[in-house]
Amino acid sequence: MPTREEQRLLQSRDRTDHWKRWGPYLSERAWGTVREDYSPGGTAWDYLPHDHARSRAYRWNEDGIAGISDRRQTLCFALALWNRRDPILKERLFGLTGQEGNHGEDVKELYYYLDSTPTHSYMKCLYKYPQAAYPYERLVAEGRRPRTEPEFELLDSGIFHEDRYFDVFVEYAKDGPEDICIRITVVNRGPEKAALELLPTLWFRNTWSWDSRNEKPTLWSESKNVVHVEQSYLGVRHLFCEGAQELLFTENETNFERIFQARSASPYVKDGINEYIVHGRQDAVNPGRTGTKMAARYRLELSAGETKVVRLRFADGPRTFDNFDKIFADRIAEADAFYFPLANPGSSEDLRRVQRQAIAGMLWTKQFYCYDVKTWLYGDPGQPPPPPERLHGRNSEWTHLYNSDIISMPDKWEYPWYAAWDLAFHCLTLSLVDSEYAKEQLILMLREWYMHPNGQIPAYEWNFSDVNPPVHAWAALRVYKIERKRTGVGDRL
Repeated sequence: MPTREEQRLLQSRDRTDHWKRWGPYLSERAWGTVREDYSPGGTAWDYLPHDHARSRAYRWNEDGIAGISDRRQTLCFALALWNRRDPILKERLFGLTGQEGNHGEDVKELYYYLDSTPTHSYMKCLYKYPQAAYPYERLVAEGRRPRTEPEFELLDSGIFHEDRYFDVFVEYAKDGPEDICIRITVVNRGPEKAALELLPTLWFRNTWSWDSRNEKPTLWSESKNVVHVEQSYLGVRHLFCEGAQELLFTENETNFERIFQARSASPYVKDGINEYIVHGRQDAVNPGRTGTKMAARYRLELSAGETKVVRLRFADGPRTFDNFDKIFADRIAEADAFYFPLANPGSSEDLRRVQRQAIAGMLWTKQFYCYDVKTWLYGDPGQPPPPPERLHGRNSEWTHLYNSDIISMPDKWEYPWYAAWDLAFHCLTLSLVDSEYAKEQLILMLREWYMHPNGQIPAYEWNFSDVNPPVHAWAALRVYKIERKRTGVGDRL
């Protein structure tokens, strides 16, 4: 008898129920990537740095902390935090670029993927947020060390002294393909009372600024704790925010005043909620409580060792929180039933946990990856043309390449782009829990809108023409053998 999670996988495969429509497809870094680079010299790390990320609308895909999106990344949900000491909201993970770090790109955060089922019917992760001001400037300064010296890590800064930090657990449990319960558990690990601004954030990926023919969707406040979401592809959705003190709205639009010293299209811009919370600017959010980006505000005061739970629910119809805890209990039990047979007989509980969390890391590292090279080279309608140098520069021979898929990433911060060589190895692990997804990933790289007409598989976005070892066929054979051993049937189609 298949487990409940195995049944969901079959329903997803047969497209009778779209359990994978929503998942952890949000990147952890979209700034400093090739896709967002419109500089003449191809200096991707400099063109859109972390300092611009809170204020500039991304062209190709979004980022966030512990976030989810639909598989087209039309709509995103993630966590924002403020400890009342940082100079900015913590909306995205910070780290050093390849030019800043003494060993290259390096995320400087503490976060852990704890659990996930293949259909993302249950997911859990942990982010550790310091109570002292985050040391942005010091981390950059320490990154100038010689390459022969070890990296300076966040723990080296002393910011976690006396355990003065919050554990922020984020969990998702689906009661159906379009009904997602969200539980955020905050624990004060410090020895004293501490305050935290918790800001679960919902926003639309900006597709309308680049082409006026694209729809501009809307979010608005239906009541004190309910957000109305409407867009043609998604239809109508609601985000229910139990106990929120405020619902704050702005637009996912570039702050032209801050970045380009020019007039913005709207007084409400991407960093409006940051300005409202951190700097007290009342005019930075829309008093009409509508926009394309919003956050539910929870002002928490936690005593030493205290735990507080925030509950939200995102669904395609009216919902309550009456069965909320039962949904989580059921999904966790089903995840236990799914994972238990995967371990070797006689495995210790520790080994089972290691295997399960390792697989969870692979599943959390799926990402929506969008990159239309031709449009990137020649520019968008109504936008200034890209520098002419790029027509003879990076990836200019890959004008056929059109990526808009959920892809397994090497890392959603340090390597938030697919790498064909890495992907082949990923598929072996993924086939243990979701062989259909593993096979789809291998086939995707061979489709005509990925593979070059000369037969080359795209390597990675910094240089699609780079040479990789020929491991794709080997991976396909290994996935075939793994699936046949696990199910007794090998897929030769």
